[in-house]
Amino acid sequence: MISEVRHLAQRRRLASAVVTFDRHPATVVRPESAPALLTDLPQKLELLESTGIDACVVVRFDAERAAEEAEAFVDDILLGCLRAEVIVVGEDFHFGKGRRGNVALLKDLGRARDFEVIGLELVGAQGAAGPKVSSTAIRSALRGGRVAEAAELLGRPHEVRGIVRSGDRRGRELGFPTANVAVPDEICLPADGIYAGWLLRSGGDPLPTAISLGRRPTFYADAKESLLEAHVLDFAENLYDEAVAVRFVERLRGELRFESVDALIEQMRGDVADTRKILGR
Repeated sequence: MISEVRHLAQRRRLASAVVTFDRHPATVVRPESAPALLTDLPQKLELLESTGIDACVVVRFDAERAAEEAEAFVDDILLGCLRAEVIVVGEDFHFGKGRRGNVALLKDLGRARDFEVIGLELVGAQGAAGPKVSSTAIRSALRGGRVAEAAELLGRPHEVRGIVRSGDRRGRELGFPTANVAVPDEICLPADGIYAGWLLRSGGDPLPTAISLGRRPTFYADAKESLLEAHVLDFAENLYDEAVAVRFVERLRGELRFESVDALIEQMRGDVADTRKILGR
């Protein structure tokens, strides 16, 4: 969709722009069932910037915006702010109070207000025959631990961000020191399990990483929350209090409870070896 916007803008000598909200609208209109986020706003803006788009308009979504009629949103943002001449949306696009706005309404408004509307069909990751790309499909893949499938739909590995916090140093005692990454609750995490992936520091190259996401049942019988632990291969630097990103490449296995610490250590050795093979390290 962004590629089409850039192509049209170049051909017609216009600026290209993306409109997005500062939060998921569901957090305002139905917070009890709002979906987990695939990106936070800073990451979304970074990804949008990488597309070469000229501008991004971030619209605050609050109760007042949720109650705004579709026509008012068009007049306020798309015409009043952007003076849009061409609007490109997905065929399933909805907007405005009660999601009343859609492609058909946009086209009616376009005829009356002199702008063009292009509704694009949903695309598949592998062409027309592949599964349709949608945030729902991506979240479903992540909930099932299918991070490689999610990456295919996203066009990139799924990435989460957080601050490295001190933990109980259990990994260090076992010979596999880990960075405990505190990811905000609203961010979508994959299913609990062991993964191969990468850890990124600010301005640094990706570091090969064996990732544990889970409740560590070998040591804790009733942990309430999953913990994201990243064991960076061949790495001994201090990461405490750093803002880092973790990219999931492939799931190695589900989380298991081991009868002994020695059995757990042996499995962790195997997980690290598998991570090296997957990442080519």
